[in-house]
Amino acid sequence: MEFTKPPAVATGVYPYLTVKGGGAAVAFYEAAFGAKELFRNLGQDGVRIMHSRLEINGDTVMLSDDFSDAGAPAPAGVTLHLQVDDARAWFDRAVAAGASVRMPLEDMFWGDRYGQLTDPFGHSWSIAQAL
Repeated sequence: MEFTKPPAVATGVYPYLTVKGGGAAVAFYEAAFGAKELFRNLGQDGVRIMHSRLEINGDTVMLSDDFSDAGAPAPAGVTLHLQVDDARAWFDRAVAAGASVRMPLEDMFWGDRYGQLTDPFGHSWSIAQAL
């Protein structure tokens, strides 16, 4: 199998998710958070995603399928935070796409509208908007 070299990214720290069902995860993130997939390489089986680069809200999130058979299982305990201009719109779109509500979106004492979701792949997302 031939692999394509991904385009360069700026230096920084990027969340890298490992999921079971990478193709479905990309589709969910597109529907829920307006993600744009910038790059994808499949594994040697031609099915599982070895590497995908997404842009969500102007930043990079990377993901791959679970490769437990190669020592790269999907982890637990990841939370990603989205600071957005319209928390209600982002929250409602994610719920409509299949996310479950962990904490309803509410105006918080620290000055943000804030809520938490769990995506269908077990990752937690917090969404906030400065009030």
